[in-house]
Amino acid sequence: MTQGLEMISVSKFYDAGSERITALDRVSIKVEPGEFVAVVGPSGSGKTTFLSIAGALLRPSEGEVLLNGKNISTLPDKQLSDIRLREIGFIMQASNLVPYLNVLDQLLVVKRMAGRVTAADKAFAEELLRELGMDGKKKNYPEELSGGERQRVAIARALMNDPGVILADEPTASLDSRRAHEVAALIARVVKAHRKAAVMVTHDERLLSYCDKIYRMEDGRLSAAEPAPAPVLS
Repeated sequence: MTQGLEMISVSKFYDAGSERITALDRVSIKVEPGEFVAVVGPSGSGKTTFLSIAGALLRPSEGEVLLNGKNISTLPDKQLSDIRLREIGFIMQASNLVPYLNVLDQLLVVKRMAGRVTAADKAFAEELLRELGMDGKKKNYPEELSGGERQRVAIARALMNDPGVILADEPTASLDSRRAHEVAALIARVVKAHRKAAVMVTHDERLLSYCDKIYRMEDGRLSAAEPAPAPVLS
């Protein structure tokens, strides 16, 4: 069984009156465990639609989305909701932390949504925070953290249910250059260490050297994979 994420000839159409708009046009991509790929392209190129379909937030009009070898394209809404919770980790642009939860509880709330919290869950959450350098801040609240620290917590939260796939939507857009590089490097390290299949949508081409492959999207079409550029030495 193929592990990771695969999209096969995925298209998405919208009807606007008598006109049919093609948001995605026969997109195919395969991301294996331990692989970190980037999708870049201008606004309106289809990146948001692509990520929404990959994350089981939107159904394709045509084609298949395979998660660990299972076609999720036609599953009922309840099953898709469970897949989003248990099998896909999301890292968003604004971190989307809950303002009234401390750092440790940001992670544990994911387990509460999936069921009950056990001692093993708490130990795993604390292990993730140690790995990401946030164990000293586990009692802090989001307003007490820097932008980079909030994104570290968001990365840890995305790993909390041990999903097979990580999807990052402009995860460094709100950060300055130094912190953006730190977060991109951290995502790359976590993807390798935890053997996740990860996709990052980004406008920032300075971060592409942290990825294994680069795909470019334009007018709903995805280019063939390019090798990542060499790191820029300062």
